[in-house]
Amino acid sequence: MPRNPDIPDAFDVYTLVVLRRPDDAPQLSDDELDTLQARHLAYRAELRRRGMIVANGPFGEQSDLSYRGLSIFACDLAEAARLSDGDPSVVAGRLTYDVMEWWVAAGTFAFPQAGGPVGDRREMPGV
Repeated sequence: MPRNPDIPDAFDVYTLVVLRRPDDAPQLSDDELDTLQARHLAYRAELRRRGMIVANGPFGEQSDLSYRGLSIFACDLAEAARLSDGDPSVVAGRLTYDVMEWWVAAGTFAFPQAGGPVGDRREMPGV
């Protein structure tokens, strides 16, 4: 069977963490929320400084307000989950997360500030 030219030969596979607000998130005072948010942002900034996160940020307009933000990690799924478990907002129960692989056509994205390769180059099985 001839190769479909619309399907890439190779993919870059990235580890994504989607942060979301759980239905049972604890209610906190404004001061507690401000303090927690500062700790959350500092934690994420430190992960980025260490090269564990290569891109991250909050969501803006969206159809589901429980989704809060997205991070692209420069590690495997298990390490991204372990690091996400240490986020102060996750520890406090204000956020939870989903971890997944994202396959995109090879060379679609570049992370010039990452200081090294991000993701794995793979071929789609059966292509």
